[in-house]
Amino acid sequence: MDPEINRYILMNEAKGLVPGYPQSMLDILGKCNIAAVHGSTHKYMRGALLALISPTMIRDQLLPKIDEFMRSHLSSWDNQIINIQEKTKEMALLSSLKQIAGIESSSISQPFMTEFFKLVLGTLSLPIDLPGTNYRRGFQARKNIVSMLRQLIDARKASQETHQDMLGCLMRSDENRYQLTDEEIIDQIITLLYSGYETVSTTSMMAVKYLHDHPRVLQELRKEHLDIRKRKRPEDPIGWNDIKSMKFTRAVIYETSRLATIVNGVLRKTTKDMELNGFVIPEGWRIYVYTREINYDPFLYPDPFTFNPWRWMDKSLDSQSYFFIFGGGSRQCPGKELGIAEISTFLHYLVTRYRWKEIGGDRLMKFPRVEAPNGLHIRVSSY
Repeated sequence: MDPEINRYILMNEAKGLVPGYPQSMLDILGKCNIAAVHGSTHKYMRGALLALISPTMIRDQLLPKIDEFMRSHLSSWDNQIINIQEKTKEMALLSSLKQIAGIESSSISQPFMTEFFKLVLGTLSLPIDLPGTNYRRGFQARKNIVSMLRQLIDARKASQETHQDMLGCLMRSDENRYQLTDEEIIDQIITLLYSGYETVSTTSMMAVKYLHDHPRVLQELRKEHLDIRKRKRPEDPIGWNDIKSMKFTRAVIYETSRLATIVNGVLRKTTKDMELNGFVIPEGWRIYVYTREINYDPFLYPDPFTFNPWRWMDKSLDSQSYFFIFGGGSRQCPGKELGIAEISTFLHYLVTRYRWKEIGGDRLMKFPRVEAPNGLHIRVSSY
């Protein structure tokens, strides 16, 4: 939990501190998944992934899809009681699917969602391969997802049409300097869906909760978004420059991620005996870099348990060396900007269209995972 040591571990993969994720995760996410590989393979896979979610790609191809998706996802909430936990989970997954498979995503979205939720549970389970265990269900779900994606890839190869989406980008061999096999493409897609799913959905849910509990923050956020709307016609989408101008929205997302830490830490494994902070860690041992506690350090964040987005309006805070909300080192979250764009677009349509009240009585857990065991219910009315 020491910020110095944690930083050292995250920054020194080359010195023998490689990812040490549990077996169930590696089995279900696939051998080529970016968390499983290291060294030159990691560089290559990360490069292929970054090409998919570069600022240019977000601006030209992904943001229009995100905007269109969020508009329709939030269109029928007026006068409804919504389980916001369920809605943000659907939103995170279906929005990613749309970015990956464009138009075809709608035909597979329902069966895909069912399998995907089983897959997520499987990665967080003990690797016990018996009927009825979460691990076996998750592993089976992976097989079903792989076959759905394989069908999609085969159909595209047969039709030879070009598609402006992530899968199209991964499959284009001519202009892509990263040549991936079908198996690698499928693992990349599963990784993309998996890594963006819980982070985006839970951060969105918690932002709705914190905004509800802090009217002043909501007022400031709404003002930022109404100003953006004023410059547009009702049918105009949110563009890259709009996202860039959402300074306070970004602060709200950072503060939500800090207070409701979605990823508590990361695992590393030693490839040789090494000394850390006066302790000898034997080869092959796992180290859990526990970053959650750093988010509540009163020296870094005065009054750490108060929800205060204004603290992030000072630019130096997210460039300080212990800012681990998105990981650190050569494995800092590659999808950081994409995730922020998704949550910002969601918040845009939420606060410019609706106001909401909690129904009350729903329990929230912050540990070991951030979740509302029975859902988080809100009553929505038009703004």
